[in-house]
Amino acid sequence: MQKELLVKKDYAAVGEEISHEMAADFIRTHTEAYPNDILAFHMGKTILERILAQPGCAGIRFYNGINEKGQKTLVYIGIDAEGKDIIKRTVVHEDGSISTINGVAADRNGNDTGTGGGITWWNPLTWF
Repeated sequence: MQKELLVKKDYAAVGEEISHEMAADFIRTHTEAYPNDILAFHMGKTILERILAQPGCAGIRFYNGINEKGQKTLVYIGIDAEGKDIIKRTVVHEDGSISTINGVAADRNGNDTGTGGGITWWNPLTWF
C-alpha cells in the first residue's frame, strides 16, 4: 500500500510582507475599479491582541459584513491551527468549574473613505 504525505496548512504562517510599490498598485487598482467603495478599514491593537490571545488561536479571519446602519464593515474572528473559526472555547474558572463561552468576534472598526474619513493624505504614488 502506497503511503501519501499529508501536508497541513500552517495558518499561523499565512500572509507575507509586500513592497510599498505592490501595496500601492493593489490599492490604486481597487480604487480605480470601485471609486465609490470604502477605501480602507482600520482596527486597534487591543482587539487584535484579544482575539490572538485566545487559546489555540493561530490567526484572524476577516468576513465582509453589513452592520446595523447598513454600512459595509469587517467582522473578524480568531481561527485555530486547522483554519476553523473559534466560535466557542472552553474555560476553567477560578473555582475549578469548566464552561464553554463564546469566542471573540469583533467589529466596530473604522472605515476610511479617503475624503476626510481618516485618510486625508492618501496617495499611493507618494509611498516610495
